[in-house]
Amino acid sequence: MRRLLAMLMLVVLVVSMLAACGGSGNNSTDGNKQAVANFDVPEGGYDGSAVEITFYHTMGQNLRDVLDFYITEFNKLYPNIKIVSEQVGGYDDVREQISTEIPAGNQPNIAYCYPDHVALYNLAGAVTTLDNLIASKVEVTRADGSKEIVGLTDEQKADFIEGYYNEGKQFGDDLMYTLPLSKSTEVLYYNKTFFDANGLTVPTTWDELEKVCEQIKKIDAESIPLGYDSEANWFITMCEQSKSPYTSAKEDHYLFNNDTNKAFVKKFNDWYNKGYLTTQTLYGAYTSGLFTAQEGIKSYMSIGSSAGATHQRPDKVDGNYPFEVGIATIPQLSADNKKVISQGPSLCIFQKSNPQEVMASWLFVKFLTTNVDFQAEFGMASGYVPVLKSVGQNEVYAEYLKSADGGDYVSALAAKVCLDQQDAYYTSPAFNGSSTARDQVGALMSKCLVLTSDIDKQIDNAFQDAIDECEYNG
Repeated sequence: MRRLLAMLMLVVLVVSMLAACGGSGNNSTDGNKQAVANFDVPEGGYDGSAVEITFYHTMGQNLRDVLDFYITEFNKLYPNIKIVSEQVGGYDDVREQISTEIPAGNQPNIAYCYPDHVALYNLAGAVTTLDNLIASKVEVTRADGSKEIVGLTDEQKADFIEGYYNEGKQFGDDLMYTLPLSKSTEVLYYNKTFFDANGLTVPTTWDELEKVCEQIKKIDAESIPLGYDSEANWFITMCEQSKSPYTSAKEDHYLFNNDTNKAFVKKFNDWYNKGYLTTQTLYGAYTSGLFTAQEGIKSYMSIGSSAGATHQRPDKVDGNYPFEVGIATIPQLSADNKKVISQGPSLCIFQKSNPQEVMASWLFVKFLTTNVDFQAEFGMASGYVPVLKSVGQNEVYAEYLKSADGGDYVSALAAKVCLDQQDAYYTSPAFNGSSTARDQVGALMSKCLVLTSDIDKQIDNAFQDAIDECEYNG
């Protein structure tokens, strides 16, 4: 039912926008609908006009408190730009609400987004491309008399963690559609107390992981050594580490039906049948439940989101944690091609008929994404990772990282690991259908892990079925 609703929304979105644009989808200035290829910065940049900017996000109260403080700071520089902050459920709720608003021209100015959201909005040309804004040397004057250029300086661009920044260009046309706000990734949580007591070495490769799982089963035969929360992330990450095709934003979108990918799926099927692992779908819940369990079946390693570090920490017993949590980067195939997924919200700016709204939106997005103090405070409050390299120079954030441990400050430990692996981040191509591909490879993994007979043939069939579903529903 949810998929049918999404398809109907997509049809309405495209048809409505094409009608509004005279059937071509190009260069309409009807109301707020302005589907143009690239935004042209006005000659004077932002002219000081009084404008109201609506910002859709998913922040809880603790993060809204941080945001509100920095909106006040922004307004000291640009008092005529009114930011209306609106919390709109979860990420899917933001996408669905905006999809219904675009045909009527009622979309917000700024929104939290994931790449597949932007790919959907791009069908209507509703998202402002940022290239001209980023490159602009036009100067604007702030309320305090100081000046700044509209665009990003070379120093500001270089300060972004590259993998996070490059997510904005994953749409197949080499244009920039988003800037990163805060990010998370996957990390390997392990029971450090158990590892130390049994002389186990934290695995850095998948081969080492297999050996550690074998050792753990000998120590605790009833255990499931590893829990992996996201089957889709695992599949896509293995494609990246293997340098094997997954998808493309251009023609022939779905490329994952190949022998290399089948081989790693078959390997993990063998691990599952040896009792080495489970996943969120197969376990029926986040695998952190196994990792933090004190009775019954346990796991001693868990691969999950860095933003969920506190969920990987056991509850205290008599005032103490039952074990110390260790955190490391996920295993790799090769030290020469380290890859780990980049996730978490970015910001996109929507087309508007009034270019001053776009200019004001850009100045606010630029303020949030390049402000080291905001990035530090937002990161500490959210558990997500700041997107700037220089955030480590922020005095408060530096002290936060120094506090990192496997107990009370496990979120800081997760952030530290994330910052240490900043050169390994990747993002997947984004297109209409990329979310379908993600769903299908996740389902494929779940299906293939539990196979016990005629495995090669059934894996072949599962891959082909996934391709067929992508092509039908994408």
